[in-house]
Amino acid sequence: MGLGIAERESIAKRAASEITSGMIVNLGIGIPSLVPNFLPAGMEVMLQAENGVLGIGGSPERGAEDELLCNAAGYPVSTVKGASYFDSGLSFAMIRKGLIDITILGALQVSQTGDLANWLVPGKKVPGMGGAMELAQGAKKVVVVMSHTDQKGRPKLVESCSLPLTAARCADLIITEKAVISIDDKAFVLEELLNGSTIDDVIQTTDAEIRLGECFLKRGPVHGSIRKESH
Repeated sequence: MGLGIAERESIAKRAASEITSGMIVNLGIGIPSLVPNFLPAGMEVMLQAENGVLGIGGSPERGAEDELLCNAAGYPVSTVKGASYFDSGLSFAMIRKGLIDITILGALQVSQTGDLANWLVPGKKVPGMGGAMELAQGAKKVVVVMSHTDQKGRPKLVESCSLPLTAARCADLIITEKAVISIDDKAFVLEELLNGSTIDDVIQTTDAEIRLGECFLKRGPVHGSIRKESH
């Protein structure tokens, strides 16, 4: 079962808090596209798209779309004051040069070393990896937003990715409907619980070592490193 809109929005809202004024931001499709809805009014942020737009605004009203103006996923967009247009070659040069402050991407799996798999499910046809490979390696910070488990209930936070990688050792922060998790010294670190989840719930739905962050250790005697029991 997929995430409901409330869960998707809670993830996007938390991801939006990672963005600060003055940043150049690239957003993936799906949950990342909801992030602008939760940015504070007046925050000066420039959203970039791989197809060659810097300064993307909100979705235009129905009937007001410009058929020549869209994001990398092909959806109509508007622009903000100061926006610019350029070819995809220059767009990817920006990414490769490290000019993107933060990228927020969806994922199929993330490993405890920060490996990202988000482009290919075996047996399904896809046109290619797209720009995620460049963004995962070139952005200054990579935030992954996704459901904690797949539609069959299998953990998406794993010791080692079984799906083809988009990029290795690139994820800095993972936000799911259950938790906010960072990566430190080849292990997941639980930083926050979301939507009423518990530590045990996160442990049982994570297929890798997960350590408790400083905020949890300050609450009392708990194990600093925990892994789901094998059966």
